Amino acid sequence: MPITPSQGSTGGGTTVVITGTSLSNATAVRFGSKLATITANTPTSVTVTSPSGSGTVGVTVTTAAGTSNPLSFYYIGAPFKASLSADSGPSGGGNTVTITGSGLATASSVAFGGNDATPTITSDSVLSVTVPAGAAGSVGVSVTTTGGTNNGFSYTYVDAPTITSLTPTSGSTSGGTAVTIAGTGLSTTQSVTFDGVTAPFSVINSETVSAVTPPGAAGAVDVVVNTSGGSATEVDGYTYVTGPGI
Repeated sequence: MPITPSQGSTGGGTTVVITGTSLSNATAVRFGSKLATITANTPTSVTVTSPSGSGTVGVTVTTAAGTSNPLSFYYIGAPFKASLSADSGPSGGGNTVTITGSGLATASSVAFGGNDATPTITSDSVLSVTVPAGAAGSVGVSVTTTGGTNNGFSYTYVDAPTITSLTPTSGSTSGGTAVTIAGTGLSTTQSVTFDGVTAPFSVINSETVSAVTPPGAAGAVDVVVNTSGGSATEVDGYTYVTGPGI
């Protein structure tokens, strides 16, 4: 007499189908000592909604002819989330985050706000998921397992940055020039490069970043700003100029 599924939430509410023979007119289905709610019954199956419980219990079906042998049903607690590897990312999604905790082995989905993603299970304590696309702003992150759903984390979608201007647009090949970068989505800036060379920078606000040019060879170079939401490139945006010599 099989039981499907053979595991469910400690809070109850799992739809369980028990199949076998001579099951017509079942009068009771018990999970351990607790009665389940019968929702459908045929000569070969009984469908019930599991009661709350814990651990492993025996499931029995009672008809006018007697009580069946017990089948094992395993109660699983709701998952616990301990950490989220990144709390922000591009609004276009596509980046991978790792969730650690416990009770994650049966995770079926991870929701970022109203957007669901299918996780990859590493172990009961680790899963990874590719973040779906979402609108800029903060959303809750929830993990759904056989044992239930756990909330508690927040994730912020960040739009890709833009660069609208650099001031000044040229300076000495020896570096050391303070350059103001104007644009949008700059508040989560993680790095600024001039021709691929990392420059010291400070975030003024979401529309302004101040950077100090590193030394560079004479000529026009690309300026790249990398943020949590992606990167923006000003092609040939800054020109290194050789100073006068005598």
